[in-house]
Amino acid sequence: MPQVKKAITVPELRARKGKTPIVCLTAYTTPMAKWLDNHVDLLLVGDSVGMVLYGMESTLGVTVDMMIAHTQAVMRGAERACVITDLPFGSYQESPEVAYRTSARVLQETGAAGVKLEGGEEMAETVSFLTQRGIPVLGHVGMMPQSVNTYGGFGARGKTKAEAEKILADGKAIAEAGAFAVVIEGTLEPVARALTDALAVPTIGIGASAACDGQILVAEDVLGLFSDFVPKFVRRYAELGSEIEKVVARYAADVRKRRFPGPEHCFGVKKRKR
Repeated sequence: MPQVKKAITVPELRARKGKTPIVCLTAYTTPMAKWLDNHVDLLLVGDSVGMVLYGMESTLGVTVDMMIAHTQAVMRGAERACVITDLPFGSYQESPEVAYRTSARVLQETGAAGVKLEGGEEMAETVSFLTQRGIPVLGHVGMMPQSVNTYGGFGARGKTKAEAEKILADGKAIAEAGAFAVVIEGTLEPVARALTDALAVPTIGIGASAACDGQILVAEDVLGLFSDFVPKFVRRYAELGSEIEKVVARYAADVRKRRFPGPEHCFGVKKRKR
């Protein structure tokens, strides 16, 4: 029988503070989860799925049902990585009780290890409410995509003293409320570094600092499968999108010239005698 891999747990990730960096990527489908699983510590089913797979202009149109469906798909492909899922916009901000009901439903229907939510000091009560009731929470501060309308667009945060102080206060509040780790996104390097030094829990950077306790990127950005825009903080490790176009062009040419399918691809075709 094949040996079942032991999944990485939330306590194990929390214990990685200041140690070996935590490797994280997003995943939205079963095949992607299978390809990434052996190499990452945490798979995030991000609400970025709305932009990456559905062509939305922001994450605001993503629903709880969408997140559940994609998390179920990722869980079918993940054995080793810890799977965390995003709570989408509007599903948790109203009150701690609403956040609990949403989180409980998501975890019950998917089997994920925990949830991620955006927000700082204003969400500390909610984080505390969830963690005290057995729901692991991954925090998210700095540039928060669900607040894109408030910011007036995507862009780096922490450029002013007030912004930097707010990000530091937000991260500390979420960590003290019980989050097992905190994502720092789109934040000036010195601010992300200072927050990492200040927190007792791991920080996971995306457009932040190499000093963070881990790093996360959208897998499609890393692989060159998403080309609507390339953030400054992304390193392309491949350009699979252009390779897919080349392959499809070859397939199309074969179909149009009747080179595909061949006899070997058809049923009921006798092999020619040599």
